[in-house]
Amino acid sequence: MAKWSASVKATFDRAFPERQIYHRSGGTVRYISVSPWQQAIIAAGAAALAGWTLFVTGSYVLGGPSSTIAGAPDDRELAKYERWVQELRAKDALSRSLLEERTDAFQKETAEWEDRQKALEDLFDKLKGDENLEVSALKGDGTGLLVKASIEEADNRQSRHFEPITAAFDTSGTRVSLKNLKYDQERILDEAEDLAIDRAERARGVLQLTSVGSDRIMSGAEMGGPLVPIATLTSSASNLTTDEASFYNRLNQTRARVEEMRYYEQIVASLPLGRPVGVPFRQTSDYGMRIDPFRKRPGWHNGLDLAAYHAAPIVAAGPGKVSFAGASSGYGRLVEIDHGHGFKSRYGHLSAITVSKGDTVEIGDLVGKMGTTGRSTGDHLHYEVWFNGKPYDPAKFLKAGRHVH
Repeated sequence: MAKWSASVKATFDRAFPERQIYHRSGGTVRYISVSPWQQAIIAAGAAALAGWTLFVTGSYVLGGPSSTIAGAPDDRELAKYERWVQELRAKDALSRSLLEERTDAFQKETAEWEDRQKALEDLFDKLKGDENLEVSALKGDGTGLLVKASIEEADNRQSRHFEPITAAFDTSGTRVSLKNLKYDQERILDEAEDLAIDRAERARGVLQLTSVGSDRIMSGAEMGGPLVPIATLTSSASNLTTDEASFYNRLNQTRARVEEMRYYEQIVASLPLGRPVGVPFRQTSDYGMRIDPFRKRPGWHNGLDLAAYHAAPIVAAGPGKVSFAGASSGYGRLVEIDHGHGFKSRYGHLSAITVSKGDTVEIGDLVGKMGTTGRSTGDHLHYEVWFNGKPYDPAKFLKAGRHVH
């Protein structure tokens, strides 16, 4: 027995020898002495804690008594979690439904905006005219307009400034953005109509200066064309709102204004408004009543007599097609140009003709040379302007031409 006790004591002493822990701080050395029994107590406590930890972990994993005791609370927690998942799924479904509705509404509004934009772009193409004016000509600075603002008979209202709108926008703030863009479209439509009215009035002012006037031209005008149905202007014509229907009705009205503008501007562009003599000249006889140089008594003179020098260049006063080139009683050598819309110009007493019947000429093209052929007392050009078979004062056409770019 004594031998066993000695063996246990020796083992204990080897496992837990007296230990001293030294601590040095600020030049001072201290030590703590830990006895064998203190070490044994600490070791026993650590072993007990480790054993308890292993026991609890094993019981939880293997479904031991601890798991059984906590079973009821775990079921309640699981039910709560499942309820949360169901609520989240319901909210997700609602969010998806709302998103789809907003997406459909956005796509519909975008399609409406694009239809309106395309219709406006087509309108702008017509506003640019046959000369394919640059967009800068539509900004109210007068560039590209046919008539200067100084014409007294035309309305002196100034063209408003507007700029083409663009299709650049994102999906943020969709309703506000599209609403603003549609407002811009309506504003530009108003300004486009004002511009068309302004340009038509200016063109009519030129016609008024010629003494022909727009009323005489309109009385024989071949105008018209089908009314453009709204269904051809938008992909959603069957579901148009009141505002959309109003916009497209305004668009058709503006189209009519633009067509009227183009008609008058085409007439003005073809008028014989240029100078018929290519060099400086003097006017020797007016249009109207005068003393006939041969009979020495009053007679009617259908044109102007413009004198320069023999063989001075005679040029087309406006674009058109040569309808006559040859000798004519009283006129001598004569060139007649048909400018369309009922307008013609005549160039008489030529010494030479440089064009043939059927030739197409532009304003300023050489058509002959000044002379004194026919019923003439000296070298000069007898110049006439006709409209629908009736002569008009060429001096008024020359005056109107000074107001045209």
